[in-house]
Amino acid sequence: MVWETLKATRDLGRLYDIASVLIRYGFGDMVRRLDMGEMLQRAGRVLDWQASAEFVGLQPPQRVRKALEQLGPTFIKLGQIMATRVDVFSPAWIAEFEKLQHHVPPLPFEQLRGQMEADLGQPLEQVFASFDPTPVGSASIAQAYRAQLQDGSWVIVKVRRPHIQPVMEADLRLLMQLAELTETRLPNLRVYQFKEIMQHFAHSLRRELDLASECRNAERVAANLADDPHIVIPRVYWQWTCERMNVQAYIDGIAGRNVAMLDALGLNRREIAKRGASAVFNMVIRDGFFHADPHPGNLFYLHDQRIAFIDWGMVGQVSTRRRHQLIDLLWGLTERHTESVVDILLDWSPNEDINEDYLAIDLETFLDKYHSVPLQQLKMSQVFSDLIALLRRNHLSLPADLAMMIKVFISLESLGRQLDPEFDLVEQARPMLRQLFLQRYAPRALWKRTQRALQDSSLLMLELPRDLRRFIRSMRTGSLQHRVSIDELADFADRLDRAASRLAVSFVTSALIIGTSVVVASENKTRVFGIPLFELLSLGAMVGGLWVLVSIWKGQGRRE
Repeated sequence: MVWETLKATRDLGRLYDIASVLIRYGFGDMVRRLDMGEMLQRAGRVLDWQASAEFVGLQPPQRVRKALEQLGPTFIKLGQIMATRVDVFSPAWIAEFEKLQHHVPPLPFEQLRGQMEADLGQPLEQVFASFDPTPVGSASIAQAYRAQLQDGSWVIVKVRRPHIQPVMEADLRLLMQLAELTETRLPNLRVYQFKEIMQHFAHSLRRELDLASECRNAERVAANLADDPHIVIPRVYWQWTCERMNVQAYIDGIAGRNVAMLDALGLNRREIAKRGASAVFNMVIRDGFFHADPHPGNLFYLHDQRIAFIDWGMVGQVSTRRRHQLIDLLWGLTERHTESVVDILLDWSPNEDINEDYLAIDLETFLDKYHSVPLQQLKMSQVFSDLIALLRRNHLSLPADLAMMIKVFISLESLGRQLDPEFDLVEQARPMLRQLFLQRYAPRALWKRTQRALQDSSLLMLELPRDLRRFIRSMRTGSLQHRVSIDELADFADRLDRAASRLAVSFVTSALIIGTSVVVASENKTRVFGIPLFELLSLGAMVGGLWVLVSIWKGQGRRE
């Protein structure tokens, strides 16, 4: 069983907690199908298979969301990542996952004070002139406090919750095992690339656990947007920042959720929406490094109509190739280039069992809906929603980085409409897209790509004779090897190795039993380390026999 490959029994306690919560919310069948219950019962942990009445009347998305909340920070963050997978989950699921962005109950300040002073290396009073112990924000990983430095500067102090890292590491190990098991036992779900999602999630979560990494992200974006005077990124106080705590400048502005206050202060909401959209497009399309969680709680509007972005723990990164693919996709959709769009969608998905003819017909229907529609009348969120529905129908999926980017665009359009009901995301994107097209297909850019292609081709031609000589030499000497890796053969080899090990131990055990009989019959009084020889031989035979029995029993369990 896959669960028996867990590296250590230290994760069994956490596995028990996870299984118990799943059963409580009516997912006992899932626990059984994934052998979690069998694993725990073999370890001596008995599960109560009675579901709680708490989940009665709740829809599956609500049950999953409540289970994630019960399971703690790792699973809350997982739910937030799943909220970006609009290509995998329907709107009802996305709506529930987005509720996981809400605040969680804070820990008492005294539970964090000792950790803070250990990181600072001195009492709080020596660093801060004042410190408000009431948190201004409380999330799944950290809590934020308002304080004043000795020089009078107001700052926000973000502190990681104590003792969460070991629990999160155990959760990540179990989730990776779960992803592997899902793809092994449910091959029809491989199209959703759960292992890739989990790898991306693990990398993102470990980076978010490092509060200093959040500050590095903020400074990187601040450098990228240095030419935009309308965007504010909080200053970082590095002398007080470390892995478990960071200190950033306090932003005195209007919270992103309080849009009505903009009217009361006479601020131009339409201009603010344009500035925000321009900044996000620069981050995503131009720089490929962006804020991956731009909900209203992470925005402040300043009195001079600037916008401040805070909380840079969750960021997205997209390669130049991916950005070009997205641009080609949008261009192919507007110009009705079906074949180029199909090629891009197939390139994104690992699923090889796809009916390309049906995909092309479905895509033609999709294009008919937007054919001849002026660009300024296109609604980006609707285009993406229809495209994602097409992906689901054809068992296709988006790469994790692009899924996050598309979710940012959808969130951006929603934020823009809150500020300006006439906000047009496509209209805002047009200057950036035009600039990218000009840069990509300008004569100089085309010449540079041609030069690189010629250089690669010439190197290939120069190295070809040497590679051919090596290939022919390998054929002559019989050293040419062809490696084939097949999972079933690897499993067979593993079983064969276990069988050989059992056979060897059985021979040794038999020899020990015979030796013990000989020693007893000869009344040999030899002692080893003060222990009679026949007792040592008997103990060895007993241990070997037990090992063989346990190994056979486990092997039968695997086959079942």
